[in-house]
Amino acid sequence: MDTYVRAFAHLGESRLESSTVLPDTPSGDSLTLVFTLAGFRMMAINAGPYFHPNPSISFFVNFDPARDPDARGHLDDLWAVLSAGGQVLMELGEYPFSSHYGWVQDRFGVSWQLILSDPGGEERPLVIPSLLFTGAQAGRAREARDFWMSVFEDSREGLTAFYPAGMEPEAEGSLMFADFTLAGQWFTVADSHLDHPFSFDEGVSLLVECEDQAEIDRLWQAMSAVPEAEQCGWLKDWFGVSWQISPAELDEMLATGTPDQIGRVTRAFLPMHKLEIEPLRAAWEGRPRGGPQGDSSR
Repeated sequence: MDTYVRAFAHLGESRLESSTVLPDTPSGDSLTLVFTLAGFRMMAINAGPYFHPNPSISFFVNFDPARDPDARGHLDDLWAVLSAGGQVLMELGEYPFSSHYGWVQDRFGVSWQLILSDPGGEERPLVIPSLLFTGAQAGRAREARDFWMSVFEDSREGLTAFYPAGMEPEAEGSLMFADFTLAGQWFTVADSHLDHPFSFDEGVSLLVECEDQAEIDRLWQAMSAVPEAEQCGWLKDWFGVSWQISPAELDEMLATGTPDQIGRVTRAFLPMHKLEIEPLRAAWEGRPRGGPQGDSSR
């Protein structure tokens, strides 16, 4: 996180928002960091050896010459930081879709696609999560995009490009690239029938902060497709993508609580599959579930 915040600082608001230790998790005492990179909010968790980030979910970083006169230089500066000690997946250079683009998995295992975007195109945020459908999921990117857009409000399509004939092993008509919004957040998706050694797992998940229990219940009902993957607010959908469906107030609890409060809340949510707000509030306030409101400072 320190590396990322320093590297993105000159591109926009980049800072640590909170640092919390969750006690006695299956991975021991687990450090959780919430931070912002050029206005894009992220969370990092020291969660043990169970899952690893991989390139199936990466992060596009769009350098737009229309907004930044030194976009190419800033791209090169960020590439130098992220590629140091990492693995280059696509060399930084010229491609049919961009005059300057590269894809790298950094030394922490997180994947980034840096692109000099078209200054004549519709403006996009600097950082956009990108999902690559490989293996058993290859060919399902359009289906996933349409399903997610049916579930989340404030969703709309952006650009869409399909593979033409003659690009085997890519299947004609599958998605070469598409971008879209879910709840106002931009995403990109693509299919790849190449023989990739990775697919979606919990190493990178997508966090949805919900306003109330009704929203949690609705999303959980619509999206959870693998019961054995349900844990602590995590679910796995029909396409193998992992999501955290969480009450927005849980972030505030963990960011501002005393060690005792954080410990009680952690013990409350660890046994849960879908998160339930009322038991979390009761744990925060130090009262039995459904009991009278207690002293939240204890």
